[in-house]
Amino acid sequence: MRKEHRVKLHLLSKLADGDFHSGEALGQELGMSRAAIAKHINGIQEWGLDIYRIQGRGYQLAQPLYLLDEARLQAQSMASVELIPVIDSTNQYLLNRIGELESGHVCLAEYQSQGRGRRGRQWFSPFGANLYMSMYWKLDAGMAAAMGLSLVVGIAAVEALESLGIQGVKLKWPNDVYYQDKKLAGILVEMSGQAGGAAHLVIGMGLNILMQESKDSIDQPWTALNQIDSATPIDRNQLALTLMRSWQQALKEYELCGMPGFVERWNRLDNFRGRQVKLLMGAREVYGEVVGIDNQGGVLLSSANGVQSYLGGEISLRPVDK
Repeated sequence: MRKEHRVKLHLLSKLADGDFHSGEALGQELGMSRAAIAKHINGIQEWGLDIYRIQGRGYQLAQPLYLLDEARLQAQSMASVELIPVIDSTNQYLLNRIGELESGHVCLAEYQSQGRGRRGRQWFSPFGANLYMSMYWKLDAGMAAAMGLSLVVGIAAVEALESLGIQGVKLKWPNDVYYQDKKLAGILVEMSGQAGGAAHLVIGMGLNILMQESKDSIDQPWTALNQIDSATPIDRNQLALTLMRSWQQALKEYELCGMPGFVERWNRLDNFRGRQVKLLMGAREVYGEVVGIDNQGGVLLSSANGVQSYLGGEISLRPVDK
């Protein structure tokens, strides 16, 4: 870890309680000047955190931080877990190490400088506000069997949230988690492999937990778990563990029964089922009512032409009235 990150992370561990901490006291603890502390505080703010500075009182985070605990995650997980507080991308980190990893290996971060979503979009990743998690999975059945895997992971994510008492969360085909027509989380599945061999999958998710309203860099309606239930504190470590277990269970079931075993589970959670939508495929637009998904994970649309299935990486789904 870079030295400057160590200093910033130490400062954040102090500021995490939400109280004021004087620059002088922080400087004495770290053996540096108040000016150096101020410089590191400015760097922390570039990670998407709001920090107040009041003369005579010191620095205070706008809201307390509930940091991830690598020791707890490793002790309570069935798989190997790495926590890298500051990273470019959890997905890219695992993609670069596929040959070294056991299936089920998880990487988590507090902040991503180059988090990415579907079709190359950037995923806004402020420090400690959300959950940024990626898992490596070796699928022996090969690349063709990985079709529809983002749907399986989405189902597992919503079922994990439901097990924690978070109700009303839905899925948008093929890879988004929604709440009241707003994006709560995004899923990105990336893979490598050769014909006839196993598929090496990296499954990533960014889940909004404590996002602030002022994030105008996000170009679509979004929500966060603290907006769904502001009264119940969210234990990010327990949330991460519950998601890991749910993903692993669903992936094992997928290896045994394939996509047909998940069709009804998806249809129960489909945010757009029974609604008129517009399906975008490049320059082509298709209108119809969402019926659900088929056994290949394709979205089923009912129109004047009957019920047809659509499947492909460039498809996006929008309500007609949006």
